[in-house]
Amino acid sequence: MPGHWWQSLRERFEPSPVADPLWRRALTGCPLARRLDPERQLRLRRLSALFLARKQFHALAGAVLDDYWRLLIAMQACLPALQQGAGSLRGWREVLIYPGEFKVRRSHHDDRTGVITEGNESRIGEAWEHGPLVLSLADVQLDLEQPWDGYNVVVHEMAHKLDMLDGPPDGVPPLVDIPRRRWVQQFQQAYDRLARAPADHHDSPIDIYAAESASEYFAVVSELHYSQPLVLRQAEPGIAALLEAFYGRSPAEGCEPPGYCRTR
Repeated sequence: MPGHWWQSLRERFEPSPVADPLWRRALTGCPLARRLDPERQLRLRRLSALFLARKQFHALAGAVLDDYWRLLIAMQACLPALQQGAGSLRGWREVLIYPGEFKVRRSHHDDRTGVITEGNESRIGEAWEHGPLVLSLADVQLDLEQPWDGYNVVVHEMAHKLDMLDGPPDGVPPLVDIPRRRWVQQFQQAYDRLARAPADHHDSPIDIYAAESASEYFAVVSELHYSQPLVLRQAEPGIAALLEAFYGRSPAEGCEPPGYCRTR
């Protein structure tokens, strides 16, 4: 009886490992994970198994998911959480997958006039505080095919999830070994530089979408950390150093083609 109790408790907290054939196939399909060193690959495999055990995937609007695609999504979602550990996956349970872009209803408040307008906006990803992670499967696939182009929708939305671990998104995730004051000062200065640049003379390699808010800035530069770290380092060396301290060394080091960027 005690043995059965211990086995049941262990199974509750230790998810079934990812099967070898499935892991090898997914590793081949995910260049970011494939370029990790063996120790980080092992941690990613364990964290991905935990992600699959904790999160409920829902395929919507005709999207088709199998174990392979669930694992590919889990692997990319766990990359930003790899250095932070399993605790950074807390607070939400669902992953919603659409076949492509999806529409969301949005309200916009004009601070100058006080007018509120509503309309539909197209999205390729969303992350809700205490709610689901929402992704376009077509864009997940494109990121896997073009891993060094400056974009990764799963990394972007997971950066928002990490940011929201301590409250509404503000571009400052929970920090352990990084001084909060240093993070806030350097990110604010970098964000202000981007936001002040004229929209018709945008020459920064950081996508202008990052100027939407401090939280979007953090998510966009997180994409660059994983897909074009050299570009980020040349544009904002202080931000690149902070993200390397937060996420660990980028698996894209030495891979990204210079000057190439996909249009968002």
